[in-house]
Amino acid sequence: MMKKLLYPLLAISFVWLATSPGLLAQSVTLPPSGDNQKSLTTQYIGSLAHVTIQYNSPDVTAPNGEDRTGKVWGQLVPYGLTNLGFGSAEAAPWRAGANENTTITFSHAMEVEGKSIAAGTYGLHMIVEENQPWVLILSRNASAWGSYFYDESEDALRVEIKPEESEFHEWLTYEFMDRQPDQTTLALMWENVKVPFTISVPDMKKLYVDNMRKELQSTAGFSWQGWNQAATYCLMNDTHLEEALEWAENAVSMPYIGQENFTTLQTKAGILSKLERGSEADEIMMQAINHPTATPLQIHAYGRQLISQGEKEKALEIFQLNAKKYPDTWPVNVGLARGYSATGDYKKAIKYAKMAATEAPDQLNKDSMQAAVENFAEGRRL
Repeated sequence: MMKKLLYPLLAISFVWLATSPGLLAQSVTLPPSGDNQKSLTTQYIGSLAHVTIQYNSPDVTAPNGEDRTGKVWGQLVPYGLTNLGFGSAEAAPWRAGANENTTITFSHAMEVEGKSIAAGTYGLHMIVEENQPWVLILSRNASAWGSYFYDESEDALRVEIKPEESEFHEWLTYEFMDRQPDQTTLALMWENVKVPFTISVPDMKKLYVDNMRKELQSTAGFSWQGWNQAATYCLMNDTHLEEALEWAENAVSMPYIGQENFTTLQTKAGILSKLERGSEADEIMMQAINHPTATPLQIHAYGRQLISQGEKEKALEIFQLNAKKYPDTWPVNVGLARGYSATGDYKKAIKYAKMAATEAPDQLNKDSMQAAVENFAEGRRL
C-alpha cells in the first residue's frame, strides 16, 4: 500500500516544483553581463570611519573588440537624462558603472562635497553633462538594477562635481586618491575623464571620543593605560577636556586600576593647564617630576616642551631639577645646555654642551653636541 502511494506523491511534488514561481526564479551564477567585472574598494578615514564603493566596471573596448575611444562620453554614456526604454524612469541618469546599481556605503554620518549624508548604503548615479559640471546623485534606493527605476523622490543627496582630463583608463575605475585624517577624495576615472568628489567626516574628534567612551566600558577600561590614552587624545586635540579630566583622574586613582606615576600625573596636569587651572596644574606636574617613576628622559622631554611653549625660565628650572636628581646622567647636561642657551647664557650653555659631548652614548649625539658648542659660541641657541 505504501508503494502505491509513493509514486502519486512524487508526481505531485514534481508538479509543485515545476509550477512554483519562487523556485523558477532561482538561477545559477554566470559570468557578468558584458564581461563588466564587479569591483569593490574600501577606504578608511582615520581608524573608525570608512567608505565602500561597489560597481561593475565596463571597458573602453566593446565585447566585440570595437575601440570606443572618443565615443564614451555623449554616446555610450548619454549627456543629460535619458529615457532608457525600459523600467519606470522616463528620465534616467547614468548608473555610473554597468549592470546593477553602483552603490556607496558610509559607515558613519559624513559629508559629500560639504553636504550631509547619513550612514548607510546608497545607489550612486550621475547626470553627465557636456562642458559643464556633472550632478552626483545618491539615492536611497540601492537595490535597483541600473537606473531603469530611478525616482528623483528617492534622492538623498545631489551635488555638482567637475570633470577633469585624465590619463587614459581602459576600465571604469573608482579610486580613493587624496587621503587626509578627516577626509578622502573618491574619483571615477574612465577613458580620458576623471570626476573627483570629496567625502569628509564633519566632527572626527567627537567620533573618536564617542568610540573611546564605549571602549572604556570594556577591556580598555580595565587598565590605567586605556584611561590615560583616552585622556591624552583629548588633551592633544583640545576636545572634551572636562570629561578628559575625569578619565585622567581614573588613570591615576581608580580603585584596582589607576596608577599614580609620571605619565598619568603629567596627563592630568596638562588637562588642568588647558582648563586654565594653572596653580593646580603646576602642583600636579611637580608631583610628577618628583615621583619615583620619573626618569631623566621624561623630565628632559618636559623641559623641552616648556621651551617650545616659550616658558624658557621655567624650562631651565626643570633642567636644573633634573640635574640635581640625576647628576652625570644622559641627557641631563643636554637639557642644561638647552636651558641656558634659551635664556641667553651662552657661556654656561657651552660648558654643559661640552660635558654632554663627552657623555654622548653614540657618535650622532656627540657630533650634535659639538655642533651645539659652535652655535653657542656664535650666539645661536639650539
